Amino acid sequence: MVLASFLVTSRETLEAALVVFIVLAYLNKTNNHKHKKTVYYGIVSGILASVIAAVIFTLFSGGFSGRAEEIFEGITMLIASVLLTTMILWMMRQKHISKKIEDKVMTEVEKSELEKTFAYGLFFLILIAILREGLETVIFLNAIRYTSGINFIGGILGVIVAIGIGYLFFNRARKINLGKFFRISSILLILFASGLVAHGIHELQEAAIVPTVIEHVWNTNFILDENGIVGSFMKGLFGYNGNPSLIEVLSYVSYLGIIFYLYRRVENSNKVSS
Repeated sequence: MVLASFLVTSRETLEAALVVFIVLAYLNKTNNHKHKKTVYYGIVSGILASVIAAVIFTLFSGGFSGRAEEIFEGITMLIASVLLTTMILWMMRQKHISKKIEDKVMTEVEKSELEKTFAYGLFFLILIAILREGLETVIFLNAIRYTSGINFIGGILGVIVAIGIGYLFFNRARKINLGKFFRISSILLILFASGLVAHGIHELQEAAIVPTVIEHVWNTNFILDENGIVGSFMKGLFGYNGNPSLIEVLSYVSYLGIIFYLYRRVENSNKVSS
């Protein structure tokens, strides 16, 4: 699924890219060019650690079969939906996202400098930033793999676009509206997360952990086949199911209702704070 993979990797890569470029911009401004090598070591170490985590996760998940595989896939999708939800709510609260990230990073950089552990502080700041986003990406992409399949082109494009945005923002054109980017991606990620919830419930129903109640509330596969070209797209991004069970429908609708309620609360709190 090109768009789903693109959304996940672009969103996760962007925050790590912003952290890296903020640090590099700071080093340029303070003529601490000798510490750039430390930043590059942190980037490489973070990527390697993320790759190792991805390999371990894949090997671990590959050891399941039958009912255990269904349970593992269902739980993975639900965990991914929870992580996505927390990320979405965080993005909704950000009115000046770039400024907040920059302030947070500069606080860590200055703290490292004061403690005379500048190089070590920079290294672990970059390493942790990349590894944190990398671990989340591993979980999200595995959830996508269980629903519609990972699209490596979409994933790689997401990484490239995110790095490009981060570079342009802090080195060339700070007029880029990151808040608007996060708002648009949040809407798409909400629909994606609701689909993960429904798919996760479906897998747990297959494993006989969650009751089915009514097996098929409707069947629209004869109109829009979920395994067809358009249906696969809708399934991968929006969680479309041509013949869902009652519990799947309720979980999908309930998730959208809860996230809409939380969205309204965040919007109201933003208005009050402004």
